Amino acid sequence: MIYVVATTKVKPEGREAFIAGAKACIAETHKEKGCISYELHSSVNDPNTLVFVERWETRDDLTAHSRAPHLKAWRELSAPLKVSPTEIEIISGGEVQKL
Repeated sequence: MIYVVATTKVKPEGREAFIAGAKACIAETHKEKGCISYELHSSVNDPNTLVFVERWETRDDLTAHSRAPHLKAWRELSAPLKVSPTEIEIISGGEVQKL
């Protein structure tokens, strides 16, 4: 199993648009092969820090997800709403890879 933790800091004025767009992306992602779970959480300390927590069956499934049209659309929509690039950690077999 592959875990992904993707942390994003969003602009306060873009938070609601980010969450709305994320919900659409999440709905499509749940239909993908190998998606076990894909959820968005908000930090209890900073409501503008949002965290995607994902679980995938295989690395190939995660790779396919990274090429999905709905993810491309999500990246374009969300980019101007972020304060900085998303920090991504991929966890597999006890190893943590930071992208």
